[in-house]
Amino acid sequence: MIAIVLITALIALIFSFTNGMNDAANCIATVISTKALPPKMAVAWAAFWIFIALFIFDTTVAATMGKGIVQESCIDVYVILAALLGSVLWIFICTKVGLPISASHALVGGLIGPVWFVYGARYLIGGGIFKILAFIVISPFLGMLMGFTLNCLFMVFLRNRNVKNVDKVMRKMQLVSSAAFSLGFGGNDGQKTMGVIAILFATAFASNPDSGLMQFLYGNGAVAAAAAGQTGFYVPMWLKYVCYGLIAIGTVTGGWKVIRTLGDGLSSRINPTQGFCAELSGAFTLIMTAVLGIPVSTTHTITGSIIGTGLTRGFKRVKWMTAKNIVWAWVLTIPAVIVVSGLIYLAMVHWFGVPVKVL
Repeated sequence: MIAIVLITALIALIFSFTNGMNDAANCIATVISTKALPPKMAVAWAAFWIFIALFIFDTTVAATMGKGIVQESCIDVYVILAALLGSVLWIFICTKVGLPISASHALVGGLIGPVWFVYGARYLIGGGIFKILAFIVISPFLGMLMGFTLNCLFMVFLRNRNVKNVDKVMRKMQLVSSAAFSLGFGGNDGQKTMGVIAILFATAFASNPDSGLMQFLYGNGAVAAAAAGQTGFYVPMWLKYVCYGLIAIGTVTGGWKVIRTLGDGLSSRINPTQGFCAELSGAFTLIMTAVLGIPVSTTHTITGSIIGTGLTRGFKRVKWMTAKNIVWAWVLTIPAVIVVSGLIYLAMVHWFGVPVKVL
C-alpha cells in the first residue's frame, strides 16, 4: 500500500511539472510576442516569481482541491491515482497539439470521474464544483472586461505620445505585469496538486499510523500542527517547496506550441501596451481568486484578457477561429477527463481487483 501511495504522489508531482509546461504560455506569451524579453529570459523570469508565490499565499486553493470537490470519505489512493492518470494524459495530448487547456479543470474532472462512476453523484460536493464551473465563465469574462477597459484608458492617456517611446516604456512595464501574473499563477496553480497530495498522505497516514515513512512524510508535521492549535487541512512545508519548485521547472521547459497559440494566435498583433494590460488584468483575477481559495484557470483568464485588449482595435482584429478552438478545449476538458479517469478507475476495480471503500 505504501508503495502505491508513493507512486501516486510521484504521478501527482509529474502533473505539477506538466501543469507548468502547458501553463508557461499564460505567463510569458505576451512578453515574448512583444519582444519585451527573449524567450529563455522570459521563462526564467516567470519561473522565479511563480516560486516566490510560495512565501506570499496561504493554502486556501489547496484546501479546496483536497476537500472541496468530492467527499473525503470516498478518497483513497486508487481514486487519486485514477484522477491523476486521466488528468496527465489529457494535458499531455493537449500540450502536444498546442491547445492551451486548463490543468486545473483537468484535475477537477479527474477527481470527479472515479467518485461519480463508482460511488454516485451524492458524494460530489455540489457547492465547490459549482463555484469552479462558475469561474470558467467569470474568470475569462472578468479578464476580458478589465483588459479592454485598462487598454482603453491607456489609449486615451497616451494618444498624443510618441509611439516608439511608449512602446519602449511599456516593454519595461511588462516585466512588472508579467511578474504579477506569474505570482498569481503560482498562488493558484502551484497549490492544486499539493492539495491532492496532502489529502492522499492524510488518508494513507490514517490507514497506516505506524508506518515510519508516513510518519516522516506527513504524521510528524500534522501532529505538531495539531499541538500548535492548527486544526483542519494541513500541507507539509516540504511538499509546498516541492510542488512550487516543480511547477517552476515545468515553466522553464515550456510548452512552446501553446506559447505561440496564445502569443500570436488570438490577436493580429499584440503591442507592449496591450501586453501590459492583458497581464495586469489577468494578475488581478488570479491573485483575487487565490486569496479567496477559488481554483481558476490561468489559461482562461489570460485568454480573456488578450481578447479584451485585442477588441480595443476592433472586433475583426481578434482571431475568433483560434478563440473558438480554445473555448472548445475548455468546454471538453472537465467532461473528457471525468470519462477518462472514471474508466481508468473502473478498469482498476474490475480488471486489477482494486478494493472499493465501503461507505
